[in-house]
Order: sequence, then C-alpha cells, then structure tokens
Amino acid sequence: MVVPKLLVLSIATFSLSSTVSSQILPSIDKFATEEGGISADVIKKAFNATEEGFLRLVKLSMPIRPQIASVGSCCLVGLITNDELYVANLGDSRVVLGQKFLDKGKATVVAERLSRDHNVSFMEVRKEVEAQHPGDSHIVVYCHGVWRIKGIIQVSRSIGDFYLKKPEFNRDPYFMQFGNPVALKRPVLTAEPSIISRKLRPQDLFLIFASDGLWEQLSDQEAVDIVHKYPRPGIAKRLVGAALEKATKKRELRYKDIKKIGKGIRRRFHDDITVIVIYLDQQKGLSANSTKLGCTIAPVDIFSCKKDKQPLLVQHT
Repeated sequence: MVVPKLLVLSIATFSLSSTVSSQILPSIDKFATEEGGISADVIKKAFNATEEGFLRLVKLSMPIRPQIASVGSCCLVGLITNDELYVANLGDSRVVLGQKFLDKGKATVVAERLSRDHNVSFMEVRKEVEAQHPGDSHIVVYCHGVWRIKGIIQVSRSIGDFYLKKPEFNRDPYFMQFGNPVALKRPVLTAEPSIISRKLRPQDLFLIFASDGLWEQLSDQEAVDIVHKYPRPGIAKRLVGAALEKATKKRELRYKDIKKIGKGIRRRFHDDITVIVIYLDQQKGLSANSTKLGCTIAPVDIFSCKKDKQPLLVQHT
C-alpha cells in the first residue's frame, strides 16, 4: 500500500503543533492502508484520531497542568497522490494556489484559495456558528473591534481547546483554579475539517501554505505575485519579510525597529507567521514509488518568524 506525499502545517501555542504533526501523519498512513488509499473519509478519521489522542493527554495532564485544557491548534494538511491534490484544514491557516492564466493572449499568474478560513471575522462563518446555536444569542460577540465566539476565540474549528468543547473541563476544580470557566451547554468549537480535492493541472505552478499571520498582512494575490516574481531560494522568508513590512507601516514604524521588539510585546504588532512554498513542476506525473520517507522531491522553501514553531514537511511510502 502506497501512501502519497504529505505536507503538514500546524500552528499552535506551546508545543501542540509538533504533537499534531507527529500524530496526524501516522494516522493518515494507518487509515489509508486499511481503506486502500486516500479519501476524504481517511483524512477525517485521521483528524479525529489526532483530536482524541490529544484529549487523552489533556485528561492525564489536568491535575498537574490544568491550563492544557485551553491549548489549541490550527491544522493545515496537503496531500498529493496520482496528480490529485487534497487540502484539509481546521482554523484560519490557509493554502493558496498560484496558476498560469491567459488574459487576452497575455500570460499572468492568478491566486486561487483552496482552503476555507474557519474564523468568525468572516460573515459566512458567523452565520454558520449562529445556525448551530439557535438558542444562544451571545454565541458570537463583537468586542474590542473583533468578532469572537463567546467573546474568547476567533476560530470556530481546531485541534484541542477542550474547555470550549467539553463542558466537564469548565467544572473541573483544577481548571477553575487556572481561569474563568465558560458556561457551556454544548461544544462551541469542532474538530471537523474542511476538505477539498482537485486534479493538478498543467497551469498549476505552486502552493503557499501559511498561518494567519501572513494573510492578515498580504492578500492572496499579493503573496502569489511575490512568489512568481522572485527566485525560488528564500522565497518563504521573502513572504514573511513582506508581511512584516506591511505590519510596520500600519504602525508607522521602520522594519528594523519592529525586529528589535521582544516576543511578548511584538505580538501586539503582528501574529506569528509560518510559511511553506511548494513548487509543483516536479510533482506532476511523479510515481508514488519514487517517494522516500522523511524527504521531499518538490522544490520547497520553509520559513517561520517564530523559531519554536516548526511545520512538518514529509513524503511517505
């Protein structure tokens, strides 16, 4: 049984991102082997197994580390098998495709968003959450200029964040010592991923996987234009740099000034940013038998402006 090339990007507080990445890969391998290949159902089972695995860890850790019940992670997964691309996500990390397009005979590169942001700043997501909680007029609250679920969190789907999914954690005496409990009758977040699949086409050039810190500063098209315009080596770092330049201009600062700001304070200026750019010209038509564990054949550039948040990028057979 051959499992396809996998790209896994997970952004989280504490070390949950590495935990998610290390668990979701073998889960996809396991379920794909059992079911004879990759499918949306396989991916959903892998996400659920990762969620359940972290839940078991949270229950064991509550007596010594009750705040773990409030730890959560976005998760963005890409898979390519036999020229079929699958994208699955929880939260507001995003993948954008750059593809060639002919406009009146002139070649250009346009952006196509392949994932759905699960963030209540988008009206369609607010309506989705409100429809799921018809008896709760305060399920989504606008406070301090931002829409948040229960006035706490912007994302509507995640791995973890069990204090917003499991009412028993809010009644747990250990957790009540840590923070203010949230009155829950039912979960207000889910771990159900959005999944899309599409055939790779000759005009598909590259994929940009990134956390929301990039997309808060750059539009999809701006990011695609940068990747298309500049050389491949260091392109992910260039995207991060472009995002930081925009963030500094909004605050009327210089780029070199924001680089000097410490971690805690700097979070006020921009969110953490992790970027992976993967070029597709060596992916198309690649047989699964040519893959190797722990490496990637596709030209890839990875950069994170936060050293302790490392995405996992692998191919697996």
